[in-house]
Amino acid sequence: MLEIERKFLVDSMVFIEGAISKTKIVQGFLNTHPERTVRIRIKGEKGFITVKGISNDSGTTRFEWESEIDIKDAEKLLQLCEKGIIEKTRYLVPIGNHAFEVDIFDGENKGLILAEVELNNENESIQKPNWLGNEVTGDVRYYNSQLSSNPFKTW
Repeated sequence: MLEIERKFLVDSMVFIEGAISKTKIVQGFLNTHPERTVRIRIKGEKGFITVKGISNDSGTTRFEWESEIDIKDAEKLLQLCEKGIIEKTRYLVPIGNHAFEVDIFDGENKGLILAEVELNNENESIQKPNWLGNEVTGDVRYYNSQLSSNPFKTW
């Protein structure tokens, strides 16, 4: 139930060459309280509800609970979400012992490309591909809950 991840900007589209999957994601937030968020997501043909807690000081670790829900329920719940629906395409790119999830954002966040890698512990080392840019782990501007209310295009 703990999510441990690092987040990076992406400098190059070269990652697409190594991608093993591509999935459209649409998501919104029922709640974006600073200490918890409740997200509704449609990922491909599946619906999900996710609750995330506050991050630790480094921004790498936080509580996360997720459950699959009926896609029709997810579509209805998206209509109840706060303003600012996130649209993105996610590419899964294996690098070494990890899989990077690279998101190309659309809509109000068009132009933003982020990569996340999940870890087993905060000190785990990763192989960094040359297309990774600056690390933005812990920078709340890059949290999807913040991108929904303060989109990248407005920065």
